[in-house]
Amino acid sequence: MSRKSISTKPRLYQAMMNVMPMMGVVSSGILAFSLGHSSVAKAAEDSMDYIHWQAAYTGEAAANVKGGEQRGSAYAGQLFLGADFDMEKAVDWKDTQIHVALTNRHGQNLAQNYIGNSTSVQEIYGGQSSRLARLTIEKTFFDGQLQVEAGRTVANISFLGSSLCQYFQTNAACGNPTFVFRTSNFTWWPVSSWGGHAQYNINDKMYFHAGVYEENTVHQRPGDHGFDWRTSGSTGVIVPLTLGYRTSWENDNYPRQYEIGGWYDGADYTDPARDSNGDYAAVTAEDYATRNGRSGAFMRFEQTVLRPNLNSQRSVTVFGAFLTGLSGELTQDYFIKAGFVKHGTFAGRDEDTIGFVVTRQQYSDDALEDQALLRMLNGGVGMPASSQTMMELSYGIQFNDHIRIQPNLHYIINPDQFNERSRAKDLPDAWVVGLRLDVDLAGLLF
Repeated sequence: MSRKSISTKPRLYQAMMNVMPMMGVVSSGILAFSLGHSSVAKAAEDSMDYIHWQAAYTGEAAANVKGGEQRGSAYAGQLFLGADFDMEKAVDWKDTQIHVALTNRHGQNLAQNYIGNSTSVQEIYGGQSSRLARLTIEKTFFDGQLQVEAGRTVANISFLGSSLCQYFQTNAACGNPTFVFRTSNFTWWPVSSWGGHAQYNINDKMYFHAGVYEENTVHQRPGDHGFDWRTSGSTGVIVPLTLGYRTSWENDNYPRQYEIGGWYDGADYTDPARDSNGDYAAVTAEDYATRNGRSGAFMRFEQTVLRPNLNSQRSVTVFGAFLTGLSGELTQDYFIKAGFVKHGTFAGRDEDTIGFVVTRQQYSDDALEDQALLRMLNGGVGMPASSQTMMELSYGIQFNDHIRIQPNLHYIINPDQFNERSRAKDLPDAWVVGLRLDVDLAGLLF
């Protein structure tokens, strides 16, 4: 991998130039509203008390060193700028916050350009442009027992996410299990649409969580910047539901999270194999049928299993997930994820981590039959592999409170052909080396 391929300075500077004007417009509007309120005197004096600024940069370099379509490297990055406004301090709106986030994503996708599969090894890739990713208002009720948030947002920051994802680079597992995006219109960061969610805390450990999000495929197009708030292109909504149990370092020596849940996708989607007459579209050359309505279910867990010293957070956490479809015509039957993260490695390296994750995507009969027919029509023979397995081993080096570098190694068994459905033969298994960089810009600057 060349030094040029992992240099971030020019990209970071350009990203900041692209996104800063957008951040200025949004935050200035909120500040102006606050200062125009009857309680403005106090708000003007203590503005820094009610604004929590956020800024971060993530860069992910990756190189395909063996297998796949060809050798090559790619770099993708994201500049994130955001702010949380405490509106109780600003204008006396009790238990209310406003959240603003903008991103600039840039760079290339190694999977698409060199591996040949459709599941990226750079989870930061997607939604390449400067975008308004979040503009929401959040309010709590009943002394914090119920939290409600709504506005321009995405489903995957509130459902099926995990803090453990910061220790990996593969998009098969992070930021969310890829199955939910392959089998539904689950909305994803940073492509925002109208949506909201509510969480009711049954007690200090158990909760019920539900949301409703507008299908936003039209906003995924290049050039969209998140400021088109019309709903004319939407074909429906997706509704995720979760029942969970979660503890933390404050109330459990061995923190854990267990969730069961599912989703209903009431928006349009494309049938994986058949036309509107029920025949294989690969054979008839007709358009693939448009369907409406899919659903799925999941269970997942994170469990701290080893903690040699209860006065330290050096520990080992294991995690896993299983997702499957319940209804609709899907490209995948099920998805499995398993792995671990070890916090604290060598002596004196309490903040370093070692992580390993493996995922398996099992394809549906319809998706496989469609690819086999397209393969045959293009001179190939045989049935494509029925699944794709992806693994990642990473080591995170925490240099200080604000900078983290994470080399990683990936192995992909049976790279899928959803990017090239008519490919005439299977691709060889691929080895990929990567490097992730995380910089807390807010911590460095403020």
